[in-house]
Amino acid sequence: MSRWPTLLLLLTLLSGPAHAHDAPHDQRLPTIGPAPDFTLTSQDRTPVSLHDLRGKVVAVAFIFASCTDVCPMLTDNMARVKAKLGGAFGTEIVFVSITVDPERDTPKVLKQYARDFGADLKGWSFLTGDPAVVHEVGRKYGVIAKKTANGDVDHTLLTSLVDPNGMLRVQYLGAAFDLEEFRSDLVSLMDEAK
Repeated sequence: MSRWPTLLLLLTLLSGPAHAHDAPHDQRLPTIGPAPDFTLTSQDRTPVSLHDLRGKVVAVAFIFASCTDVCPMLTDNMARVKAKLGGAFGTEIVFVSITVDPERDTPKVLKQYARDFGADLKGWSFLTGDPAVVHEVGRKYGVIAKKTANGDVDHTLLTSLVDPNGMLRVQYLGAAFDLEEFRSDLVSLMDEAK
């Protein structure tokens, strides 16, 4: 294993805004601060802005379509949680997956990626855009991405939960976080806003 993934993890942890999910189940999730806004292009070539999703709980993840290890695991895990959200998905809870490889991940590529995972596009957007803008959005969320010699992308894997008021509440590191806890946190943030 190269030192690069370890270095990425250390840099991410030191540069923030990542905060571990450590709230007891009977308490409100912490508030980290305002979630960084963005406007990017969806798999359907339409603009999607975080501020347009106000009033909904938003899970923001960073992936890339040609990834062969952790991104597919994360996307599959999110699809499994989506299946347990029932009617709240799309109306009160939405997912946003932002590519860390905008040079290759066109809307067409992301639409196929979404199809491959059976993503419900009524409540799940796969976003790309100008590489400089996409990389700045990632940086603001604490994601560091670097192209490798073979064209892949090494990146930190953070999934962020944004509450209906646009506040960043918690970030999960990696792809193997507890899915029931993730579902419970999404529902908790939805219920908190009622």
